[in-house]
Amino acid sequence: MKIKNRSHKAELLRALGGVKASASLLGVPLGHNSSFLQGPAFAPPRIREAIWCGSTNSSTEEGKELNDPRVLTDVGDVPIQEIRDCGVEDDRLMHVISESVKTVMEEEPLRPLVLGGDHSISYPVVRAVSEKLGGPVDILHLDAHPDIYDCFEGNSYSHASSFARIMEGGHARRLLQVGLRSITKEGRDQGKRFGVEQYEMRTFSKDREKLENLKLGEGVKGVYVSVDVDCLDPAFAPGVSHIEPGGLSFRDVLNIIQNLQGDVVAADVVEFNPQRDTVDGMTAMVAAKLVRELTAKISK
Repeated sequence: MKIKNRSHKAELLRALGGVKASASLLGVPLGHNSSFLQGPAFAPPRIREAIWCGSTNSSTEEGKELNDPRVLTDVGDVPIQEIRDCGVEDDRLMHVISESVKTVMEEEPLRPLVLGGDHSISYPVVRAVSEKLGGPVDILHLDAHPDIYDCFEGNSYSHASSFARIMEGGHARRLLQVGLRSITKEGRDQGKRFGVEQYEMRTFSKDREKLENLKLGEGVKGVYVSVDVDCLDPAFAPGVSHIEPGGLSFRDVLNIIQNLQGDVVAADVVEFNPQRDTVDGMTAMVAAKLVRELTAKISK
């Protein structure tokens, strides 16, 4: 994989001093486990471009500066297509993704902030984080869909099955799914099977106060945040493969993330599909803003 000067980055951060954790971007441009469109494979470079777009600045809302290497670094992308071109199957590919995440985490104080890619990447990423830290994490998962099918369309690594694999593996103690509004009977049954806390949009007004004041991670190795861009109403983020009206507003999502109490040890932003974005790249900017604010939660 293309890890750029990983040791140098970590040494620089330590030399600068006062850094307990720094968010480190890792791109995983994988789209072939999508059940509809494969455009999320093209998302990481578009998100990076939007992060540094001259139309805005590098400050997070709480005042952290993304151009400060103590706040955000970038270790490049896992070369997904090159690996697949060599005939590598998904079992091995998922292992490569996990090992790439562990490689990032070997260099204290770097913590992975992963740019997808479709949601199938969350399984190998969460697995790596859990294994590297030596125990399960609590997961906050924002999504229109629960992605917890046992096996979708014959693919156990489908983006619609990632959280079934995570729960089966014992990598999460608690899984909170927020923003759900496209959920089948199997999705609800699987949620009950694994003890998932599912919050559907039809009751969001009732659940809002609780969700905007979450406290997670006590007694486990930390908190993992997974943000599927389609958790947002398509009015805010049209550039997704699965357009589901009736979602969260962008400020709803920021309130949930910014008010979250817990040690966020890793995160991902997935399912942005540049091929469906508007001409002016609105969803790319939305994804970039999510990355900015997750960076603020991770870096210390």
